[in-house]
Amino acid sequence: MDAKIAIFKGKRIRKTILKSEWWFSVVDVIKVLTDSVDPRDYWFKMKMRVKEEDGFEPSTICRQLKLLAPDGKMRETDCANTEGIFRIVQSVPSPKAEPFKRWLARVGYERIKEIEDPELATKRTRLLYKLKGYPDSWIEKRMRGIAIREELTDEWQNRGAEEKRDYEILTAEILKATFGVTPGQYKKIKRLKRENLRDHMGDLELIFTMLGERATTEIHRTEDSRGVPKLKSDAKAGGDIAGNARKQLEKRIRRPIVSRDNFLGQSRKAKRLPYK
Repeated sequence: MDAKIAIFKGKRIRKTILKSEWWFSVVDVIKVLTDSVDPRDYWFKMKMRVKEEDGFEPSTICRQLKLLAPDGKMRETDCANTEGIFRIVQSVPSPKAEPFKRWLARVGYERIKEIEDPELATKRTRLLYKLKGYPDSWIEKRMRGIAIREELTDEWQNRGAEEKRDYEILTAEILKATFGVTPGQYKKIKRLKRENLRDHMGDLELIFTMLGERATTEIHRTEDSRGVPKLKSDAKAGGDIAGNARKQLEKRIRRPIVSRDNFLGQSRKAKRLPYK
């Protein structure tokens, strides 16, 4: 599943993709429609009311899916697909119901169109980066990096790695070999918390990240690697290739590639942070 955040009139609604369709957090939808201070309690009482009045049980159109909770952990919560949310909204007295339905229809439609034509998803990502103020040259590198990353994760999936945990281990192996720091250390250098590390890399950081991941992909294919231990060995080898190139450039330009510079503070000249 691919967890995301949608925004309706400035308020966050958690959503995730399951079997090529969006599923939305019911309590988040109720919160934006009712401004309830306790949307979980509202949802609990609403289920009882609807069952008593209409003989319909809203829980039957929901599924418990894991979404990111306020405490930062993935927790199961009631979710419904676009059709299910439409049905639930009909039972919520709110002046926001109609504009929300139009918003929901558009969000669902956009996802369907992106599944039919993946290029639309790429265009949307480019636009989002542009709206955030990233320069075109950076966006081109970031998009290329995304494509290289997707190729690599496809190889991992086909060669025995399981989602999430194995991917994190393999990614960390490449990053450490490439830059000499772990992902956690890298985020501390850039003063990041939950932000996406790659969205705050500079040009050269992105380039060496791509080199490490692309080299790893080629090694997997050339050696027909199978199983996590071998994939991990390949990941270090691919990262070492990028790391050696990075060290050669640093020696020539006499400064480290990894720096405190990030998108949040790119308008300010940040100090370079040395590392081993």
